[in-house]
Amino acid sequence: MEQTTGEVKKQKAGGTRVQKGGGSSVPLIVLGVALAVLVGAYGGLCALAAYGGTFWKGTHILGQDVGGLTREEAAAAVESALPDMKIGLYLYDGEMDAAPNRGEIPDAQIPLSDLAADIDVPALVEGTEALMKHGSVLTAGWRWLTNSGATHYGGGGAVQVPASSAAKAAQEAADALSLPARDTSYEMSDTAISIHMAQDGRSVSAQALRDSLEKGAWDGDLALDVPYFDAPGQAMTAQEIHSAVYGEVKNASYDASTGSIVPEETGADFDVPAAQRAMDAAAPGDTVTINAEIQYPAVTAEELKAVLFRDVLGECSTHVTGTAPRINNVRLAIKAFDGLVLNSGETFSYNDAVGRRTVEKGYGPASAYISGETVDVIGGGICQGSSTLYLACLRANLEITERYAHRYTPSYITWGLDATVSWGGPDYKFTNNTSYPIKIDTEFVNNDCIIRILGTNADGSYVKMTTETLSSTPFETIRTEDPSMAPGTETVKTTPYTGYKVRSFRNVYTAGGDLISSNLEAYSDYKYRNRVILYGPGAAPSMGGETGAGIPAEGEGTGTVPAPETPVVTPVEPNEQPVVDVPPVPSVPVEAPVVDIPAEPAPEETNPPTVVVPLQPGEA
Repeated sequence: MEQTTGEVKKQKAGGTRVQKGGGSSVPLIVLGVALAVLVGAYGGLCALAAYGGTFWKGTHILGQDVGGLTREEAAAAVESALPDMKIGLYLYDGEMDAAPNRGEIPDAQIPLSDLAADIDVPALVEGTEALMKHGSVLTAGWRWLTNSGATHYGGGGAVQVPASSAAKAAQEAADALSLPARDTSYEMSDTAISIHMAQDGRSVSAQALRDSLEKGAWDGDLALDVPYFDAPGQAMTAQEIHSAVYGEVKNASYDASTGSIVPEETGADFDVPAAQRAMDAAAPGDTVTINAEIQYPAVTAEELKAVLFRDVLGECSTHVTGTAPRINNVRLAIKAFDGLVLNSGETFSYNDAVGRRTVEKGYGPASAYISGETVDVIGGGICQGSSTLYLACLRANLEITERYAHRYTPSYITWGLDATVSWGGPDYKFTNNTSYPIKIDTEFVNNDCIIRILGTNADGSYVKMTTETLSSTPFETIRTEDPSMAPGTETVKTTPYTGYKVRSFRNVYTAGGDLISSNLEAYSDYKYRNRVILYGPGAAPSMGGETGAGIPAEGEGTGTVPAPETPVVTPVEPNEQPVVDVPPVPSVPVEAPVVDIPAEPAPEETNPPTVVVPLQPGEA
């Protein structure tokens, strides 16, 4: 039994060795078979991926998904989608080294059809396939399996864009994508000022975009990165705004040098520190409202444009007589200020406008008064221009700033309505006291000196001038023997003038003819001048001194207005209140609506020409 037992043990032991030796080869065989299967399968996958007839998953041609399609199917799909394809433009900061990840929505789009591109669809398909299958065949299966070889083909040379189409599309896109910078601006209401904070803009280069379109630089998803550059807005502080709006309110005016209207200026005052704190707390582009005290001008640029120089405010015409140089002097003088414009508040000076009267300027010798004597001086007679302008200004209801009457009564204009001037002496000045610009228009036609004041008559009112002669001082005749003269002969050395004291009144009427005011305008004190007769030896002098009415002086006395012998009061016209020796009627302000028709011309004066001051040397 023991032996048997030993044999059995040996058998078991031997059997164990046989069983262990036979099991060790099976796993290796299985693993080898499995690897062979996998390699074969992967090889087949690679072959299928590399040489199959369909596009891989994730393949795009011009943004069109052609995954799983054959070449023919892909070509048909792209051809069908072409009319609806759009190039997406994605903005990025041009200061960056590279474009960041794009957003989901493009900033702008350009329809591919707008580029009039020549698109070779078969070449697109071929190029996409070549790009998809680039690399080793052994990696094709893996790229196909993991979708790591997804291809997006943008066209390359298969898309040709004409330069003209690219330029047009690029300009339109650049205009749409560019944003102008917003400088700080402000606007005023009745009680506040609204401040619009500055905001940076952006600039997109049309030329750079054009180059990208011509090159077909978009990717396979029809996306194109477009760089932009900041356009900084100009910021203002509260103090700068305050300095700009604070100050004198100004009406819109006229710039004669450019022939354009200068905008009005509105005055405003506000708390600068409080405004600055509000502005500091605001974001770019925000609007901050600040309480302010606002003052508005009476005339805006828009209003002025509609009424500029619309009306003849006043005009005067006088006839020029005398020598040829005198006539030419008057013509030259008024031509010097033809077209001159005065804005509201500006003052005109006759001497400044005409300048010094010289031979070089074309002026000639004509009669004038020096120390009471009538002599020929260069520029004599130009007082007729200043007198004509003076009466035109009175009729225009303008403010007379400086005016002097002649030494002796003039013959070409109503006494009391003349204005004498001389270089270095008396001047004639007036100020534009209206709210609108005025223009002086002059003409010299058939020896008539014509001056008009053009402006805007807002209420249709007009002026009539009346005068009153208060007193007269007759001249005397003085006879003096002159030994140098032939016996029994005589000659008039000095022509005479009767002296007069005259006052003038400015009478303002409404457009309907109702008197608004009648105010004393000026006193004019005209001196008398005796007649001086020289006689030769042997001629019998007359007994006593002769007296008489004024006789016009040579040169100045060639007009047609007679000199009154006795004091007279100007007669009044119908509906006109008589001028009496009483205090002037107080001025009553009257407002009337602006009308679109010229006011009726002011009635003519019923009596000759107004204020006083002795003449200086060289006075005309």
